[in-house]
Amino acid sequence: MPEIPEVHAHAERLDDAFRGATLHDFRPLNFTALKTFDPDPAVTHGEPLDGVGRRGKALLLQFPSATHVVHLMQGGRLKPDDKQAAKPRNGQARWRFEDGRALLLTEAGTERKAGVWVVAGDPDHHEPLSHLGPEATAVDPEAMAGLLAAENTRIHGFLRDQRRIAGLGRRLANEVCHRAGLSPFAMTGTLGADEIERLVDAIRTCVDEGLAFERARTEMSSSKQRPGSVHHQTGEPCPICDDEVREVAYNRYTVHYCATCQTAGRVLADNTTSKFLK
Repeated sequence: MPEIPEVHAHAERLDDAFRGATLHDFRPLNFTALKTFDPDPAVTHGEPLDGVGRRGKALLLQFPSATHVVHLMQGGRLKPDDKQAAKPRNGQARWRFEDGRALLLTEAGTERKAGVWVVAGDPDHHEPLSHLGPEATAVDPEAMAGLLAAENTRIHGFLRDQRRIAGLGRRLANEVCHRAGLSPFAMTGTLGADEIERLVDAIRTCVDEGLAFERARTEMSSSKQRPGSVHHQTGEPCPICDDEVREVAYNRYTVHYCATCQTAGRVLADNTTSKFLK
């Protein structure tokens, strides 16, 4: 799933290209695409696009009367629609502008979780954003200490939980833990001040590196294209210490780590009840 770097850089590209363009109409192409019924998207027809922003992992198409919140989920993409075909492949929704251009929301696969929420007022007060925690890159060490202490849970799960901090996912959780030199299974309640500061610095550094990579592109990268030290690098040498990158696999995601850099050389069993998962 796209995270802060991918979504933020894409929002910048779309803002540069479409800011100020007047919306002719918005049309869902699949009955699952539009997640709200009030206000009617038609309230934004004929209005200029004030800008394209980001909150967490969502894109915000901001019009005077309402904001179109676009969540790409795992397989969604929002791209300029040059062909404007009647039945575009994987098409979910289309925005047509009065200058003849268009944007198309597509979603690969069959889950149909990507969608559009049209909300009036502050989008932070409405789904799908109302449950989000603070932006991950905006949290300083003092605030992070409070968030970590609120519920004693594993760091990797904490980083992926959008209710606690927003914008990170599986890849960045792996990369941040590695950069901070922390076991992904360390408990949040056990972290000291130095470890919390390292965690905050690692979040900002990993996001900045990802942003630099994405800003050099003309479109959003795929998961396999995104650079990383440990994510999807099982069996490869760690770029810090040359030890082998290892993994703990689950049904829906995989934790990648370096034993030398993160767990004092201990190899974590692929089992959440292992005595090493501390």
